[in-house]
Amino acid sequence: MLTTETVERWLAEDVGHRDVTNDVPGDTTGRLVAKETAVAAGLDAAVAVFDSLGVEAEKAVATGDAVESGDEVLRVDGDARNVLRGERVAANVVGHASGVATTTREAVAAAREVSDSVRVAATRKTTPGLRGVEKRAVVAGGGDTHRLTLSGMVMVKDNHIAELGLEAAVRRFAERKSFATKLEVEVETPEMGERAAAAGADIVLFDNLPPEAVREGVSRLPEGVISEASGDITLETLPAYADTGVDVVSMGWLTHSAPSSDFSFRTG
Repeated sequence: MLTTETVERWLAEDVGHRDVTNDVPGDTTGRLVAKETAVAAGLDAAVAVFDSLGVEAEKAVATGDAVESGDEVLRVDGDARNVLRGERVAANVVGHASGVATTTREAVAAAREVSDSVRVAATRKTTPGLRGVEKRAVVAGGGDTHRLTLSGMVMVKDNHIAELGLEAAVRRFAERKSFATKLEVEVETPEMGERAAAAGADIVLFDNLPPEAVREGVSRLPEGVISEASGDITLETLPAYADTGVDVVSMGWLTHSAPSSDFSFRTG
C-alpha cells in the first residue's frame, strides 16, 4: 500500500532543502503525456504525489489502458510551485510503472501464442520501496503478482534443502505454516520435483532448468500439484517455457529489467 510517508519521502528526495528552480508564482495547469506506445500504470501513485502537494489531479485514462504517443494520462490544476515540484516525481513513477506494465503485457501476449492457460507472474525481485507500485503495474499488464511478501507463501529454496534435506525441509515448514498458506518447493531436477510433490508440496518450482527438463518435470507431478518455471526467463525464451505444460512462468525480468516508458509533463 502506498503511504503518505512514502510519497513525502519521494518529494523530499527530489526537492532537497531549498528549491529555487520552481519558485514560480500563481496557479497553472499541467498534463502528463505519453511519448510512445505503452500500457498506463502508476497513475494512482502520481495522483497521490500531487494530492500531497495540495494540487488537484485527475486521471485521463484508466490503469491498464493502452496509450499512444500524444495521449494525456493525467491532468493537474493548482499552485504553480507545487505543480512543478510534483511533476518530475509523478512522471518518473508513471514512466517506471508503465514500463513494467507494458513489458508484462508483451510477455503475456508471447505466452498466449502457445498456451491459453499459463500464468505469467512477477517475483520478489522488486525495487526496495517500490514493490507496491511495481506489483500493481504487473497486474495492469495482465500478469500475476506471485507472493507479495514472505508471508504470502512458504517457499522451500535451495539453501533450505542444502541445510536440511528436501523431505525434512518440507516437513519442517509444513508443520509451522497455517492451513491457509500454500507451500512451494524450488527444485533443480525433474526427479526432485517428483520427490517434493510426494513430500507434500502444493507447488513445485522448476528453477533454472531448460524447457525440455521442465516438460519432463511437469509430466512427473501428480494431479493437483501446481507447476512453475523460473530462472532468467526473458521475452525471447518465454514461449518455449509456456509450451511445456507448466501452470506458471515467473519472471524477475518483468520488474528488474523492464525499460521505462517515456512520458512528458507540460504546463499551461
